[in-house]
Order: sequence, then structure tokens, then C-alpha cells
Amino acid sequence: VQLQASGGGLVQPGGSLRLSCAASGITLNHNAIAWFRQVPGKEREGVSCLSKSDGSTYYKESVKGRFTIWRDDAVNTMYLQMNSLEPEDTAVYYCATHGYCSGHQPIDYMYDYFGQGTQVTVSS
Repeated sequence: VQLQASGGGLVQPGGSLRLSCAASGITLNHNAIAWFRQVPGKEREGVSCLSKSDGSTYYKESVKGRFTIWRDDAVNTMYLQMNSLEPEDTAVYYCATHGYCSGHQPIDYMYDYFGQGTQVTVSS
């Protein structure tokens, strides 16, 4: 299983980025998917997830209304659209699958596969 993340970069506050994560060796629509992020010195935290069973989603409170998670089954790729970015969103972002998504914040040890991480920096 491989997850190839891309789309990170440097953006000014208020800007947007779209993260992509192409999967191989696993079918995303058979699994829950999630995005995590990590800053130096802190634990990796769940940002958003999409349930495999009913399509329900979870968003961390601080990103609600700004971030959107979805997947494109035709290309077996998951996405995170990030709008109105804030400096506090600066982190390395990781895609993940084969885990558990309910109405609560996803936990990294409940996911088996992670992408390599992509840096998002929000700064003027």
C-alpha cells in the first residue's frame, strides 16, 4: 500500500491550498480516510475524516467551515481543500486510510497506512 501526498506549500494568510493523496494497493472507497497534521514538538492530530460506511465526516473545530475532505473513486485519490488558511494551520499534513472514522476526532494509531507528509506553511 502506498499513499502519495502532494499539494503543500507556502501560502499567505487567507489563502487556499488543495492537498491530494493518491492511493495504490488499496481501494479508498472500501475504507475510512483521514487527514492528520503535526507541528514540531507536538503529537500528530486528526484534522478530518470520512467514514466508509455512511459517508459522514468529522472536522476539528478550528477548521470547520474552512476545510473539506472528499475522495474521487475514479482515480482512487483523496483530497483536503483548505480555505481561509491561518498561520495556526502551519504543519506537516498526512493522509491516512484503513482506520476508523466516527463522529469524533480520528486517532493516528487507529489507522494503518499513512502518506509521507506534505508541508503547509501559512505566513505573510
